[in-house]
Amino acid sequence: MHIAIAGNIGSGKTTLTSLLAKHFKWSPIYEKMEANPYIENFYNDMRRWSFNLQIYFLNSRFRHLVEAKKLHENIIQDRTIFEDAYIFAPNLYAMGLMTTRDYETYMDIFDLLSSFVPSPDLIIYLKASVPTLVKQIQKRGREYESSIRLDYIGSLNDRYEEWLDSYKGRLLVIDMDEKNIDRPEDMNEIIEKVNAEFHGLF
Repeated sequence: MHIAIAGNIGSGKTTLTSLLAKHFKWSPIYEKMEANPYIENFYNDMRRWSFNLQIYFLNSRFRHLVEAKKLHENIIQDRTIFEDAYIFAPNLYAMGLMTTRDYETYMDIFDLLSSFVPSPDLIIYLKASVPTLVKQIQKRGREYESSIRLDYIGSLNDRYEEWLDSYKGRLLVIDMDEKNIDRPEDMNEIIEKVNAEFHGLF
């Protein structure tokens, strides 16, 4: 079983991945931002480093999925390989932060790799407004995120909505403007919703 947590920067993906993995005894796959050698450069100069960053994420997520498949375990993933290609890369391209040449090269590589990767059995989308995302980003205090542009976050939100409006797979939407996973009652409600979806997959 492959469960994936999708959502914008600061939506709470990593925290929820950890909590659900512990509760359901799933094997977690995390987006290890601190290990990314391009992330700080990217936020300082998006135009220069956008292609490098996206290729690194694409390779990293594909490798994690290949390795996880060998384990034959239920996995829960912090962000999907599809978000890179349908949200982040086209957003950078549309904002003029990735060249046409780089974008077309990136999509060619993604098309090849994605042919080996099935869609998740369930995507849990953490929906959040820009103010909520900014609050969470500031709360976790990562220095390299201090220069994130508000229009960048907002345009990512728009692309998430467009993608998931047309998504054909199983999808659970959690409104993070209304839920706080640090509150036990909210977390229990989320677990109940996930549990219902999980059993509905069989």
